[in-house]
Amino acid sequence: MEQESDVQAQRDLMYGELDLSSLAIFSGSFINYGYWDAIDPGREITVAERTASQAELYRRVVALLSPPPGGELLELGSGVGVGAVLVAREFAAVVSGLDRSKAQLQRAADTNAEALDILSGRLSFHQGSVTDLPWPGESFDGVYAVEMLQHVDDLAAVAREAHRVLRPGARFATATFFAPDDAGETPVADLIETVASGVDVVRPIGDFTADLEAAGFTDVTATSIGDHVWRQFDQWVAQTEYRDSWGRNWLRCYENGWIDYYAVSARR
Repeated sequence: MEQESDVQAQRDLMYGELDLSSLAIFSGSFINYGYWDAIDPGREITVAERTASQAELYRRVVALLSPPPGGELLELGSGVGVGAVLVAREFAAVVSGLDRSKAQLQRAADTNAEALDILSGRLSFHQGSVTDLPWPGESFDGVYAVEMLQHVDDLAAVAREAHRVLRPGARFATATFFAPDDAGETPVADLIETVASGVDVVRPIGDFTADLEAAGFTDVTATSIGDHVWRQFDQWVAQTEYRDSWGRNWLRCYENGWIDYYAVSARR
C-alpha cells in the first residue's frame, strides 16, 4: 500500500507541479503520443504537425463511440482540457471532463476560459477519481479516455464504473499502450523509467479486454495502431532536447514486440 501511495504521489507531481503538458515533447496542452500518418524521415516535424497528431488521436478515440449529436460524453483524465474542447466542438457533444488534479483543473479553466464561455452548458470540468465516478448510473452516452489508463492501478474498477455510468447501448473507448498478449517476460522496465517507477503500468491487452467483459461490456475490440504512433513519435522526440533520453526506447520496445499502442472500444 505504501508503494502504491508513493507511485500515485509521483503521478500527481508529474501532472500537477511539474506540468507535463509544458514539455516540448508534447508541444503544449495535449498530453499524448499522437496518431500520425507516414512522415518522411528525412525532414523535421513542425510543432503544428506534432500538435495535430495529438488532436487526431482524440478524433480517432471519440469516433469509436459513434456519439449522437448533443450526446453527453465523459472524458476520464481530461488534463488541460483542450481535448474536451475539441470533442465538444467537432462532435457537437456535451462534454464533462474528469481529473483528479486540482492543478490540472485550474489549468483547464484558465486555458479554456473563452471556450467555456462560448460552449456554456456543453463543457464542464470536475474533480474526482476514475475508479469512483461522481455521477449516478446511466448518465452518459459515451465514456472515453485518451492515453491515461496506463496511470491507473485498478483497471477492473474503471471498467465497472464506466459500465455503470453509461446508458444502455452506449460505448466506452480508449487508446493507450499495452503489452501484446504474446509478449511474455520483457525488459521494458529496464528501458522505460516510468515503467520502472510504476508511474506507467504496462499490462497485457487481453487483461484489460477481459476486465471490460467481466464488467458487463459486449462487442469488445482492441486494435493495434502502433504503426501510427511509435516511429513518428520517436522521430519527433529525436528533434527535441530529449533526443538522448530513455524516451527513445519506446520504439525499441515496439519493434521487439514488447509493447504496442491500442484503440479499444466496448458496448454497454
